[in-house]
Amino acid sequence: MKIRVGTRGSRLARVQSRDVARMLEQRGHEVELVLIKTLGDQQQTMPFEQVGPAGVFVVEIERALLENRIDLAVHSYKDLPSIKPEGLIVAAVPERLDPADVLLVREESSDASKALPVKTGGVVGTASKRRESWLAALRPDLTTRLLRGNLPTRVAKLVEREFDAILLAGAGLKRLARGAERQGEEPLPLAGIRVERLDPEQFVPAPSQGALAVQVRQADEKLLEIAGQLDDAASHRAVSAERALLELVEGGCSLPFGAWCQADEESPTGALRMVAMLGVDGVAGGVVKVDGRHEDPLELAAALYEQLKEHR
Repeated sequence: MKIRVGTRGSRLARVQSRDVARMLEQRGHEVELVLIKTLGDQQQTMPFEQVGPAGVFVVEIERALLENRIDLAVHSYKDLPSIKPEGLIVAAVPERLDPADVLLVREESSDASKALPVKTGGVVGTASKRRESWLAALRPDLTTRLLRGNLPTRVAKLVEREFDAILLAGAGLKRLARGAERQGEEPLPLAGIRVERLDPEQFVPAPSQGALAVQVRQADEKLLEIAGQLDDAASHRAVSAERALLELVEGGCSLPFGAWCQADEESPTGALRMVAMLGVDGVAGGVVKVDGRHEDPLELAAALYEQLKEHR
């Protein structure tokens, strides 16, 4: 079967979509990548919450799917709003990469003695309210400044000394490195840059960070079946808990909120463990962190939401 796969045109989005295309081709399908420019790609100078409503990186792709101009869409799952569009469904979550954030620091701006290895008073680039809030809680001496653009552009701004450090999703770096190797492309210029993985227990990532969402029309039974073959059950289960909590919290780009769920290795019953963090004015450090365990992803989300509600 020939499958038209819709994707953003950024280097990272193309790498992610090629990964999904490869999985489909291994199952005997012919794949055509269809590049779609989104509002988030077109506006690169403002914070996300000022660009437009939630879903600035996915709305045009979802419209193409609903209008039958593509058959399947590949998204960074964290770009999808918590409110699901009628007629579409996430049919698969392929195996998730490490969801942790990473801190990229220029060597001359690094200080290994600090909780985050950036020199006192350093300037850190990010476009995320969540990262900005966590950074303020851990290192109030640091200054944050807006950093937009695709991943290579962000790294280039660090290399050009516009920032002492920048915050990124580690999964994006890993996918780009893997894609560059496969395509024979130049890797990102990371010479002289320290890459520090941030413990997701302490610097809690965005819900579903590191995961891909394979989206199809809900009524298309054939594509539902094909896409479903790409699903990694463990990844999907953990992400479902994070997304359920996001929906309860009603989070978006403007809300400092993070959630990370994984299998509880100490549980004999296959329970999940999730940690969540919320930026809250008026509390010590400006953030509240909660955690819990449960076998059911939705019940786990509900339990953590009850804990967070006490501080809102």
